[in-house]
Amino acid sequence: MMDPKMLAKMGINVETFGDMNAFGDPNWYQAFNNPGYYNETHKSLRALIRPFVDEELMPNIHEWDEAYKIPQEVYQKIGQMGLLPMTVGRPWPKKFAGECPLGYEPDYFHELVLYDELSRTGSGGFLWGLAGGLVIGLPPVLKWATPEVKEKVVAPVLKAEKVICLAITEPMAGSDVAQLRCTAKKEGDFYIVNGEKKWITNGIFADYFTVAVRTGSQKDGMKGLSLLLIEKSMPGVTTRKMKCSGVWSSGTTYITFDDVKVPAKNLIGKENAGFKMIMANFNHERFAICCMTNRFSRVCLEEALKFSSKRKTFGKALIQHDVIRWKLGEMVRQIESTHAWLENLTYQMQTMHHMEATMKLGGSTALLKVQCTKVFEYCAREAAQIFGGLAYSRGGQGEKVERLSREVRAMAVPGGSEEIMLDLGIRQSKKLADMAQKILVKQHKAKL
Repeated sequence: MMDPKMLAKMGINVETFGDMNAFGDPNWYQAFNNPGYYNETHKSLRALIRPFVDEELMPNIHEWDEAYKIPQEVYQKIGQMGLLPMTVGRPWPKKFAGECPLGYEPDYFHELVLYDELSRTGSGGFLWGLAGGLVIGLPPVLKWATPEVKEKVVAPVLKAEKVICLAITEPMAGSDVAQLRCTAKKEGDFYIVNGEKKWITNGIFADYFTVAVRTGSQKDGMKGLSLLLIEKSMPGVTTRKMKCSGVWSSGTTYITFDDVKVPAKNLIGKENAGFKMIMANFNHERFAICCMTNRFSRVCLEEALKFSSKRKTFGKALIQHDVIRWKLGEMVRQIESTHAWLENLTYQMQTMHHMEATMKLGGSTALLKVQCTKVFEYCAREAAQIFGGLAYSRGGQGEKVERLSREVRAMAVPGGSEEIMLDLGIRQSKKLADMAQKILVKQHKAKL
C-alpha cells in the first residue's frame, strides 16, 4: 500500500471523511475531487454535525420513534447549535436570529449538508419531528406576516423555544389545494375560523399554526384562499395525534377549528392571496424532502452493504453472490445519479435570482422529488430483501431498513404526490420552453 503523503505529493486526492464504506457518503467525502460547490465552511459544518449524530442521536432514535416523541431538550440542543435558521431559506434571518454563530453566511449547500448529515439517522420521524413544521411553517411568517406577528413568533421558533407547523391538507383536499374548505369569516377585527386539517406534521406539539383558510367563496377556488397565523392556545382549537405507518416521532396530527376567534392582524400577506404564497413555499419544501430522501436511500444501501459483507449463506458471504452485487449496483447507480441532480438543483437555487428560481425551478424540483422518492422506494425494498427477516423486525440489526421501509409513502405523498409532481414538472417545463421559443422568434424577426 502506498504512503498517503506520497500520493498527496503526486497530486492524488487522499482527503476522506467518515468511515469510508463504499458509496456510504457523497463521493467528495471519499477522496473524489470536490465538484466545486463546497468550501471549508461546508466541511466544518459536516464535522460539527457528524459526531453529534453518531454520539447523541443514533443511539436513541429507535427509542424516540417507539415513544412517538423526540425529547424537547434535543430540539433545543440543535437550536443552541445555531442550525435551525439554516432551514428557512436565504438569507440568514439576522434580525430575529442575530449573526450566524457558525461565523459565515450559510448558503443552500450548507442546508443540503445539514439535511444530509442529519438523515444518516435513517429516521423520517426524527427529521420531520425536528424541522418538518419549521421548514414549511415559518417561511410564510418570515416573508409576509405583519411586523407585530413576526416579532412575536419568529425568534422564539428559531431558538427552539416554540414550535410552528404548516396546516394546509384537509380530509377532503390534499394536492388539490384550491378545494380547501376550512373557512375564515371576517367579523370586525377578527376572523372566525371553522374546519379541519389532517396529517399535519408537528401539530400535536406545535404552539403556532400557519393555516390555509378560505376567505372567499368555494366557487372562488384558488383565488379565495388566505393564510392565517393561529395559536394553539386560542379557544376552539383541538388536536389529536394520528396513528400512521411511519414517521412516528414527527407528531402527525388531526386539527379541528371550532369558531376560533383569530385577530385580523394575524393575516399573513393579503386576503385571498394565499394560494400564491402556498405555491411559493412548495419549492423549498420539496428541496428539503429531496435532500432527506436521497440520504435515506444511501442509508439503505450502506446498511445492506455492511450486512451482506458479514452475513453468510451457502458457505459464503452474501456479497459474494452475484445477485446481491447486482442489487447493490442498481442501488448505487440510482443514488449517485440522483445526488448529482440534487447538487445541480442546489447550485441553480444558489446562483439564480429569487424571481428567476421561482419561475424556472418549479418543474425540475417537482421531477427531482419524484426521482428521489422512487429511488428510495427501490432501495428500501432491495435492502429489505438483503436483510430478510431482520428487516421485518423492529429494532436490532435491521432497525434502519425496517423503519425506512415504512416511511417510503411519507416521502412520496407529502409535498405533492408523484403523480401530481410528474404532471406539474412537464407542464411547467413546457411552459418555459414555449416562452423561450417565443423570445427566439422575436429575436430572429428583430434581426431581419
